[in-house]
Amino acid sequence: MKGVSIALLLFALSAGAKTVLFVGNSFTYGENSPAHYYKPDTVTDLNGPINGKSVGGAPAFFKAMTKEAGLDYDVSLETAPGKGLDFHFSEKRDILNRSWDIVVMHGFSTLDYQHPGDPALLIKSATQMADLFRSKNPKVEIWLTATWSRADQTYPAGTPWHGKPIQQMAIDVSAGYVQAAKAAQVTGVIPLGLAWNRAISTGIAVDNPYNGIPVGKINLWSWDNYHASAYGYYLEALMAFGRVTRKDPLSLGDNETVAEDMGFAKSQTHALQQIAHDQLSTSNQLGQ
Repeated sequence: MKGVSIALLLFALSAGAKTVLFVGNSFTYGENSPAHYYKPDTVTDLNGPINGKSVGGAPAFFKAMTKEAGLDYDVSLETAPGKGLDFHFSEKRDILNRSWDIVVMHGFSTLDYQHPGDPALLIKSATQMADLFRSKNPKVEIWLTATWSRADQTYPAGTPWHGKPIQQMAIDVSAGYVQAAKAAQVTGVIPLGLAWNRAISTGIAVDNPYNGIPVGKINLWSWDNYHASAYGYYLEALMAFGRVTRKDPLSLGDNETVAEDMGFAKSQTHALQQIAHDQLSTSNQLGQ
């Protein structure tokens, strides 16, 4: 009987956990960084193991942060490299079509692979996805993550944002997500790209990785100047943590375990938490 009681208690605790789903691509699962396979056993990869490996990514960072904060979240992710929300809606509805408490999602990094900077596809697909999730749970919280500027789409000649400040792509992407959030009537926008801009503008992060990394600055991009480094994915998780839990990222403290696992200096951990705090404090619900 004692074993049965413990089992029932554990079931009750599990049943009470809020379910959080992350939908995205390599920007979610942490391509080119230690985030990619970080503690995959703490989250559920809805696609299952690929070549024997499941991924953790920013969702696993988020899960660790919520656990440190004493919160109970059951975190899942569904990701596909190089894809937008239109792909997830058309190809992955079978595994997404269930009741979730909270959904955090984003599309392709340039808004539209075929038409960089054009938000029309994001607006349409975000609305379709939101309607899908609300059909199962009308009270679901849905957050759209507005992603960062890509250095590889800004500095090399012939790229869509060439000749513009590095911050401009994130500003344009953010504007597209605001439009999508209004059309889809979602909970709000996580202004991740604007947080990257803030880290660059305040001198914490480098603005042009093609020129090397000055002493004392971090590089938010990985080696391809496209995906994020561990610092960039950490900032992504901090921003999701702040929006979803409504808790201050600074409350995690300089000894936060994900940052320690990544080998960050305490000053870097604090700086990134401060950036997340400041951006979330400045932005409204739509991330503006």
